[in-house]
Amino acid sequence: MTKIILGLSGALTHDPSAALYVGDKLVAAAEEERFIRVKHAKNRMPLEATRFCLETAGIRPEEVDVVAFPYARIGLDRPDRWHFARRHWYAPDRAFVALVDGNRRYRRNVTRVQLMLAQAGISWERITFVPVEHHLAHAASAWQLSGFPGRSAILGIDGKGEYATTFLGWGENGRVHKLKEFYDPDSLGGLYGAMTEYLGFEMLDGEFKVMGMAVYGDPERYDFSRLARIENGELKVNTRLVNTVGPRRYKENGRGHYFSPDLIRWLGPPRRGDAADEPYIHYAAAVQQLFERLALELIDYYLKDILAETGQLCFAGGSALNVKLNQRILELPYVNRLFVQPAAADAGTAIGAAAYAARAAGIEVEPLRHVYLGPRYDTEACIAACRADSRRPVWERPDDIVAATARLLADGNPVAWFQGRMEFGPRALGGRSILGCPSVPGIADRINEQIKYRERWRPFCPSILDRVAEDILQTDHPAPYMTFTFDVSPAWRERIPEVVHDDGTSRAQVVTRDTSPRYYALLEEMERLTGNAVVLNTSLNRRGEPMVCSPADALEMFYGSDLQYLVLEDILVRKEPEKKLEKEPEKGPAA
Repeated sequence: MTKIILGLSGALTHDPSAALYVGDKLVAAAEEERFIRVKHAKNRMPLEATRFCLETAGIRPEEVDVVAFPYARIGLDRPDRWHFARRHWYAPDRAFVALVDGNRRYRRNVTRVQLMLAQAGISWERITFVPVEHHLAHAASAWQLSGFPGRSAILGIDGKGEYATTFLGWGENGRVHKLKEFYDPDSLGGLYGAMTEYLGFEMLDGEFKVMGMAVYGDPERYDFSRLARIENGELKVNTRLVNTVGPRRYKENGRGHYFSPDLIRWLGPPRRGDAADEPYIHYAAAVQQLFERLALELIDYYLKDILAETGQLCFAGGSALNVKLNQRILELPYVNRLFVQPAAADAGTAIGAAAYAARAAGIEVEPLRHVYLGPRYDTEACIAACRADSRRPVWERPDDIVAATARLLADGNPVAWFQGRMEFGPRALGGRSILGCPSVPGIADRINEQIKYRERWRPFCPSILDRVAEDILQTDHPAPYMTFTFDVSPAWRERIPEVVHDDGTSRAQVVTRDTSPRYYALLEEMERLTGNAVVLNTSLNRRGEPMVCSPADALEMFYGSDLQYLVLEDILVRKEPEKKLEKEPEKGPAA
């Protein structure tokens, strides 16, 4: 009998998601934020995402066999809680609670899961509940989905799970093996998050911005080594400066931060505003350099022997989305293949917990082929959304929507591109994207300022046709999910300048025909029109909002920005009627 396994995330009160395995096949996965339209969906459980997964798979609630959740009990006989208590001696209330009631959050999480399952119609008495340690869920999400044969090294870095912050181990013969863990407050992800707060961004959201800002700074201008160090393989973060709790926290307007007043006395006031200015660009560069150096030291100390044997590394946790670190990892002489779980942050632990539970049930899950796992809306649903919209969108149905879109892009227009199933994870990969022609001067600034409403210095990424990717990126390493930066060939930097960062790199997506045939056809048409099989690709959302999910969401985005063109499956929506396409299109709105 085929087992139905539902994975849920949301253990740490942010980025809840649901993923559904039917036997060994991952049939659906989605983040709650996309349905409720609240970024990161903090303090929510993935109710709507769960309903979507079941409906898409045609599974009734009573058919679910297993519910897996990425949070587990941590016994007092383990080092986790003792380490936390010892390192937080200066906040005795925190230390005491960790020792005497260290699983209180686990109990709260189980209660929240029970309530959500009841809302979804899933009986707690009927299902098997499988709690999975948070970092084991991260590890499983990377290794079990990688498709790597034989033994593979596994790395997990994030802020924290139950108590663990960093996982180093390996996968072999169906099992994840733990080699070393570090515990809160000794957290590279936490350190980066604390500096993200200091640099004026929101923790668990602005880390990408710090990484982007770092490109503009000089990491040698400031020595950040006092923030953390590794001695004899042991990571220790300076909690007098970052990863602080209780009395050591800097407080402002009643809110405590994960850095201390001592950090401000050292570096000056926290950054404010949107400018990428000094000295903060140099601070960003320095913390990025420190983060990379310490992560590489841990890999070298704990995983080098495994990697020298196999060359295969699987990486997950929120810090796995640091694409600059991933480029440095790929440059290590003993790393041949790096698989970064595309939804590497906490949303991806829904997949990881489900995959881990599947393996415990004797099921070897399929390798991940793509992340187009969310809702799909056909052309008729898109037309219905236009007809229902009170703004009465003007739409057309060209004979060839790909050719019409490519022509608009080649003429220098940004175009919103809504196609197929929504992506799972933080990257737009041609399902819910804003596109531009990367050879058009100023297109990146226009999208930042007039469409995304975000900081002008934020970089953009290219989607590249697979057959030209090696020439552009100077490597044949797989890159389907925008999880790496690569050095762009000097000849191509001049051809596609709008998607090349100031340091000559790009965070690229290599597009294949089998996983995204229409997007592939668009790139082929762009090559015919411009000579470059590349488009600028960014997520279809405005600053502070989740990526769009439905046609109605896309229309809200369209009318709330300076976008002039929106492609919804086979129809083209315009702000204003313009010149006719080569063939007379069907027109709207309809009554």
